[in-house]
Amino acid sequence: MNIRLETPKDYREVENLTREAFWNVYRPGCTEHYVLNQYRTNPDFIPELDFVMEEDGKIIGHVMFSKAEIMLDDGTSLPSWTFGPISIHPDYKRKGYGLKLLQYALEKAKEMGIGLLQMEGNIDFYRHAGFGLASKLKIHYHAEPMEQREQSDACIDSAESRQRSTEGQPQESEVPYFLAQELIPGYWGNREGTYCPPKGYFVADEHPDAFEAYEATFPKKEKAFQEGQLPLFCQSCGMPLTRIEDCGTNADGSTNFDYCQYCYKDGHFL
Repeated sequence: MNIRLETPKDYREVENLTREAFWNVYRPGCTEHYVLNQYRTNPDFIPELDFVMEEDGKIIGHVMFSKAEIMLDDGTSLPSWTFGPISIHPDYKRKGYGLKLLQYALEKAKEMGIGLLQMEGNIDFYRHAGFGLASKLKIHYHAEPMEQREQSDACIDSAESRQRSTEGQPQESEVPYFLAQELIPGYWGNREGTYCPPKGYFVADEHPDAFEAYEATFPKKEKAFQEGQLPLFCQSCGMPLTRIEDCGTNADGSTNFDYCQYCYKDGHFL
């Protein structure tokens, strides 16, 4: 096993790996590979923490890190960081590779002076790498009033994040998938604030046509609903989308996972 920095010649292979790793996991299809494709030129991207994992000369894993920000309750902001997507090829999942890659990357991040990380994920896995509920550190997740959130361009929700947000709940609500870890003791101290995810993570939602054009350069894969996915809602009327039959259709007859059958049919709004 070898872990090294990603190089330009790896880009397409890593994007395909990311697509394979996330396909139908959190939603029908996935967008993580497009996020990665666009993020490498984003000023928040950290090239020194852009790692691939190899086994027998084959790339089987990848993780990238990004700058982020926390809006403190006193109105100021504090630099923070996040990571992801982190991908392991499906053939190598549940064999310990993901944890080894993450632990290596976290150590390198700490050496660079990165003091605090937040991310979204399954605590049953990430606790083994030192993560806990962010609420325990008084770091909140999109629960502040909308007018406060709009003070920072960094605090922008995408359609997907709105589906996962805690709107309408008290700020102190515990969000079971929002995790954090203080890599450098004392960096966070006794502060309180709200995490602002990097805007670049929402590029597929903001530029759907560009994403679809990019996705078309890969071999076609079937999108499907699976147990454990995040809830989907019609972006027009808010109807829950839980079955193929609930979804609208595109002009070519394929399923549209953004709108319901009552709002969108054959590529047109009804």
